[in-house]
Amino acid sequence: MPRLTIPARDDVPAESKPILDAVQSQLGVVPNMLRLIASSPAALKGYTANNAALAKALDVKTRERIALAVAEVNGCDYCLSAHSYLGMNMAKISSEEIALNRMGRSGDAKADAAVRFAVNVVRDRGRVVAADVEAGMLAINGANVSAPDAPFGGVKWSGFGREDGAEGVMHCMVPKTIHES
Repeated sequence: MPRLTIPARDDVPAESKPILDAVQSQLGVVPNMLRLIASSPAALKGYTANNAALAKALDVKTRERIALAVAEVNGCDYCLSAHSYLGMNMAKISSEEIALNRMGRSGDAKADAAVRFAVNVVRDRGRVVAADVEAGMLAINGANVSAPDAPFGGVKWSGFGREDGAEGVMHCMVPKTIHES
């Protein structure tokens, strides 16, 4: 028995209906989670705007690979089901790749680094260790990805010299730009 009643499309506020229609058109289905969020047009707009912003930062395959790995770490059967569907039908990820993603890996080297990094962030509750960062060069909230062998070349740099401090970490948790090499 569900704890929450999932509204039908006709039972959500009028302001939410065009957004649900757009989701239906894009995915071929409206996930229950979005139908529930649609009870609040403001929440639905915020959620879909966040997803649209992420779509500009990462390609669909990378987003779904990360979502599958994170869902597995979190033990969320709903998320695993939803992202397996989206991975296969929208991102065109093979079932073999989905199995790897659920194990926190990928058959693609670049995607493997992103998936492993995301899993480490979730498992370690956001405390990323230097080895994770040094596995590849990734610049968040900065325009340049420098060589790892350059002195103070961006490796282990929070942007404010407060390494491992809450203030330095929080500054880096809000992505503004993402560059990789």
